[in-house]
Amino acid sequence: MTGGLRVLLYHRTDDVAAIEQGYHVVSRRLAEVPGMVGNELLGSVHRPGEYVVVSSWRSLADFTEWEHGPDHRRQTSPLRPFRDTTMSRPFGVYHVMGTY
Repeated sequence: MTGGLRVLLYHRTDDVAAIEQGYHVVSRRLAEVPGMVGNELLGSVHRPGEYVVVSSWRSLADFTEWEHGPDHRRQTSPLRPFRDTTMSRPFGVYHVMGTY
């Protein structure tokens, strides 16, 4: 592994303004989290109402430390109502295996 870690969180809503606002609130809260490199909010081209937040982390250890820390749930609470509950697991954690 040479490229860090990516975490994908799947969301569903018809309220574009609300998810964008929640994303910006969460992003400001996470701006100073050690090991977090950045994040993006992606909207589906083919399936309106479906969104993915992709966060980039320096390492699995950095992500795990934050995820198990005391601030995780509070920091991400504005996006929780939009989680895609139709999925058995509305997130994915991936090692970056290669980049160009």
